Formats: sequence, C-alpha cells, structure tokens
Amino acid sequence: MAIAESSADSDPSILVGASRVMGRDNAVLRLSEAEAAAMTLTPEDEFGDQKMIINMGPSHPSTHGVLRLMLEMEGETVLRSKPIIGYLHTGMEKTGEQLTYLQGCTNVTRMDYSSPLFTELAFSLAVENLLGMEIPERATWIRMMMTELNRMASHMLFMATNGMDLGAVSMMIYGWREREPLLRFFEKVTGLRMNHNYIRPGGVAADLPDGWQQDLLDYLDLITPRLEEYHILMNGQPIWRDRLQGVGVMNEAECLALGTTGPLLRSTGSSWDLRRDMPYLAYDQVDFDIPVGNYGDCFDRYAIRLAEIEESMRIVRQCIDKMPSGDYRAQDKKVTPPPRARIDESMEALIHHFKIFTEGYKVPEGETYAAVESPRGELGVYIVSDGSSTPYRMHVRAPSFVNLQTLPHLMENGLLADAVAVISSVDPIMGEVDR
Repeated sequence: MAIAESSADSDPSILVGASRVMGRDNAVLRLSEAEAAAMTLTPEDEFGDQKMIINMGPSHPSTHGVLRLMLEMEGETVLRSKPIIGYLHTGMEKTGEQLTYLQGCTNVTRMDYSSPLFTELAFSLAVENLLGMEIPERATWIRMMMTELNRMASHMLFMATNGMDLGAVSMMIYGWREREPLLRFFEKVTGLRMNHNYIRPGGVAADLPDGWQQDLLDYLDLITPRLEEYHILMNGQPIWRDRLQGVGVMNEAECLALGTTGPLLRSTGSSWDLRRDMPYLAYDQVDFDIPVGNYGDCFDRYAIRLAEIEESMRIVRQCIDKMPSGDYRAQDKKVTPPPRARIDESMEALIHHFKIFTEGYKVPEGETYAAVESPRGELGVYIVSDGSSTPYRMHVRAPSFVNLQTLPHLMENGLLADAVAVISSVDPIMGEVDR
C-alpha cells in the first residue's frame, strides 16, 4: 500500500484506487474515433432521437432500500436522473422531540441501521455538551473501539452488496461471512446484533465482558489474510475494474459544492476526516492514516472503503493495548441510573430509578451541534434545549441524505448498467435518508 506524501507532516494519507494494482495501465480506456462513429446513431435510424422516462425503484434490489430514481433515457444512456425519496419516512426527528434524553438513543440508533453506534455517539455527545458533562476515560475508549468495529461491519456490508450489485456473487457470501463474527461480538457486549442503544449520555450501557480482548484479537487475526484475498479477488479482476474505473466521476470542487463528505469526498483526493481534522473521543491519541483516491470514480470509492477496514483494524488494536481501567459511565446521580443490584436493596435507589426512567433528567437551556465521522461521512446531531427533559428541537445531518444528491451528477451521460454501480458506490442507507 503506497503512502501519499502530504504537504503537512500531520496530514498522512493513503493513496488507493486504480494506482494500487501493479501491471495495469491507470488510464481510463476510451473508444477510438472509428469505434465511436460506429456506435453513434445517425438521423436515418428510425428511433435514434427518441427519449423515454423510466422509473428505477422504489422496489428495485440495487437501490439499497426504497429509493426511486426517475431516469430520462436515450437508448441505454442516462441523460438525466432525479432521486425521489420519502417512501420510508418515519419522522424520527419529530419523534425525538417527544422522547426524553434517556430514551433518545433508542430512537436515533434506528436511522443508519448498518452503523447504529455512530448515531448513538453523535446524539450522546450533543447531550453531554448541553450538560457540560465529562465522561470517564474508559467510556471514551470503549466508544471509540466499538464505533471502529461498527465501521468495519458497515464496510463489510458494502463489500457484500457492492459485489452482488455488479455480479460478483462470491463477494456477497464473503462479506457476510466476515461481518457475522462482529455482529456476534456486538451481541455479546450490548445484548443486540443491531440497533444497540449501547452508547448513552454519560458513557455506555455496560462494561466490556470477560474475554473481550481475546475475542477481538482472534477476529483480527482471522480477517487479515481474508482482506488480502479481497485484493486478489477484486482489485486484480479485469471485469471488476472495467465496471468501476472511469464510472461515476466527480471532482473535489463538485463534492464540496454539494456538501459531500466521507469516502465520496476522499475519492477525489481530499483527505478530510473529522477524526483527524476535528478530533473527538481519543482519536488524537491513536495512529491511523486517511485513505484517498485519484480519480473520484466508483473504483476509488470501493478501494477507499476496503483500505478503511484495515485502518480501523489498526485503531482497534491500539484500543485493546491502551484500554484504561475505571468506570464505564459517569457517576452523576441526576443522569445515571443506579446499579441494578441496588434497586432490590435500597428504597432510595428504587425511587431514583423510577424517576429517571419515567420523567427523565432535565438539560440546561441552550443549543449544540456534535458531529462524528460515520462510514458515510459527517454525521451530526443538532439539539435545542428549553430546559425540560425532552429536546425542544432536534435535527440530524445525515450523510446518506446529503450524498444522495450526487446521483444526478454521477449518472449523467452514463449507461443504465452503470447506474447500479453508481448507487452502490454512494452506499446510501434509506433509513437515514427518510429519517
């Protein structure tokens, strides 16, 4: 893996994409003039100038959820496209204004259901900003380790579905296979495979179970050679590269104009990542690199996510080595429920437990915004408090929603078959779009 030189010593980045594979020309293949002329419709062609409007979705398997695309087609070419959303609208932001801050995580964790811990983290950080609360160091490192594991699980799901969308059916099996041990580990720690309600204001719901270090080390040792197999299976595959290279190209200026973040932005060569550029948790205490691309195409976006799995593995290993001892949640009785064992022994603890779970805790007036780097880009939670136990207003800056507006630019003048590759490379989660 080549390391791109940065203008600043504190700005390391990894160059991924077409230049990673040796022995292949990095240039995008183009048709010769003769071939292009042979493929061009002439005025004599009976239907050469006719256009049609077709719908793709909202129940199409490659739209990754209930996304509808209205496509203006001329033959196999997509002239214009319009993403249409709203088929899964759940009103989670308005629902969040009716739930207490303690209940809030059960709501937001269902938005991005492939990486729910990130939404829980952003919500918890926002509430802690309003409370002015400091959480224990162990809770900080547990949060960081669990979210990086969740990033790996999310990208494994992308590898599986991206392979299936493009006909690499084996990748669907392998990606699911590698994701399954992570979900089992999440279940061991949080009690659930998805939608955990594990990261909460004040810390986390429970401490790590006995033997967690060995469980993770065994998994990391298992996954390392399999990632190398992915490079052989996918990166060196001519059909795979031809389906992705030069398809769905955007440059950095276009991404910034649309507010695009995450792997889509980094595929253009920009190494923007909140973990390094606006550090939160303990990311300033671990070493990792930011994978970036060259061309801003579908292949770069795929290669970046594959490289990010490797970088998350680096972070997880450091978390295992540096995990501090201590409490896993803040011991603020106004925010933290009493230990379960105390409820059977103390009337005071029973009343305390009852009031927190029925009335919630009050948060000082004010407004705040907390953002984290999710697998799809900047995920932010904006909360306005009126001093009660529920948010007065809540809004989520969902990266899938923002990134979805790149589809008309990525699909323009491409082939209908490439539309599937483009949607997959954006990696939208519709629960986050129609939140």
